[in-house]
Amino acid sequence: MAKQKKSATRRLLIVLGILVVVVIVAIVGARLAGFGGGPKATQVELADVALRSVTQVVTASGKVQPETEVKISPDVSGEIVTLTVMEGDQVRQGQLLARIKPDFYQAQVEQAEASVLQSRAAEAQRRADVLSAELDFNRQKELFERNAVAESVFEQAKTRYDVAVASLEGARYAVQAAEARLRESRESLGKTAIYAPMDGTVSKLNVEQGERVVGTSQMTGTEMMRIAKLDQMEIEVDVNENDVVNVTLGDTAAVEVDAYPGRKFKGVVTEIANSARVSGAGSQEQVTNFPVKIRILDVHNIQQSRSPTGEVLATDGEVPGSVQGAPSFRPGMSGTVDVYTETLDNVLAVPIQAVTVRDINAIRREALEKERRGKPEAEADTSAVVPEEEDLRRVVFLFVDGKAELSEVETGISDDTHIVIKSGVASGQQVITGPFRVVSRTLKPGDAVEEIKDRPIVAKTDEEN
Repeated sequence: MAKQKKSATRRLLIVLGILVVVVIVAIVGARLAGFGGGPKATQVELADVALRSVTQVVTASGKVQPETEVKISPDVSGEIVTLTVMEGDQVRQGQLLARIKPDFYQAQVEQAEASVLQSRAAEAQRRADVLSAELDFNRQKELFERNAVAESVFEQAKTRYDVAVASLEGARYAVQAAEARLRESRESLGKTAIYAPMDGTVSKLNVEQGERVVGTSQMTGTEMMRIAKLDQMEIEVDVNENDVVNVTLGDTAAVEVDAYPGRKFKGVVTEIANSARVSGAGSQEQVTNFPVKIRILDVHNIQQSRSPTGEVLATDGEVPGSVQGAPSFRPGMSGTVDVYTETLDNVLAVPIQAVTVRDINAIRREALEKERRGKPEAEADTSAVVPEEEDLRRVVFLFVDGKAELSEVETGISDDTHIVIKSGVASGQQVITGPFRVVSRTLKPGDAVEEIKDRPIVAKTDEEN
């Protein structure tokens, strides 16, 4: 009796196990078939194709600097005996900045003056020699015409006269040379005093009183200081070679300076370099940029001039200090510039992430293989051939009746969020914008798709970013 119960229990367990396996297989099959015999729809994000305004922006970083900055270097060498300014001082054109010890150059002037006097004395002596030689020549000429002296005597007198005239001419040239040396010496003496070439601010001071500086007229000497107009500031940025072709003179810009977070200043492009700056040349990190200068238009670097008692005398456009919230920019501050290169109004645009690049030949080969698999071998078309090389084109996926439809597009300018579509879509259509991996890699024409509803906020993966 016990054996019969054990046998019945074993059979019951086997039947239950078979039923469990059947149910599991049925559930898995239903899931694979999408519970309706078709593939499961891909969850996607959608956006409308609509008319909007798009402004193309080129962003670059650089340093703030004065539009006008003059480097002051001496033309003569020597010790600085007078230094009348400090860094940050305001100066006026013609104001004395520094003086180099003039003793050596004063001695050169005195030597040159003495040389001029000596040359003039020599000239006077040569003039007297000419008068003496001329008298002798005229006397010998009369005697020769009377046949009173030999021809050789006459010729000697004529030669002495010609030599005296030539010596006088040489003496005159020597005087001119001595006078030129005197002018040069006086000019060198004058260059020991260094004056401001323009109104501005001492933006940089590299020397102290008592230092020796080197000055030459043929090349740059020791840089003593810099005078700059700090009320006319600009920012010089490096624009990538792919973006510089979109930038033109006169383009407006928004300037953000790190020292003033949250504030934007108006700017305009004033200069675009023709020659590039190349960093990392010959390596994989080689970068080619073009310097672009943007003038800052907003009022800045306003200085109040005060009397010794603290009374406000005048307001000038110089630093340091600020009035009525005007920023005080200093050379070397870091900043970022957004240059607005072009704006198009009422144009078709889609989110940037909707546009991707696909190999059209690969898509065609895949479609052809799928078509052949669905037909008997005798009916399959084997004449169609798709080239093996890549044919990369810009495309978007349209949402049409629950399926993804591939559409090749021609794009235009773009801003931070949208890109202009010149052809390939129409207003009112919907494009698939995400997820990033689906749009850029896995989604295929004809795939079933459905819009994500109430998509939870999750952190993006590195691949999606």
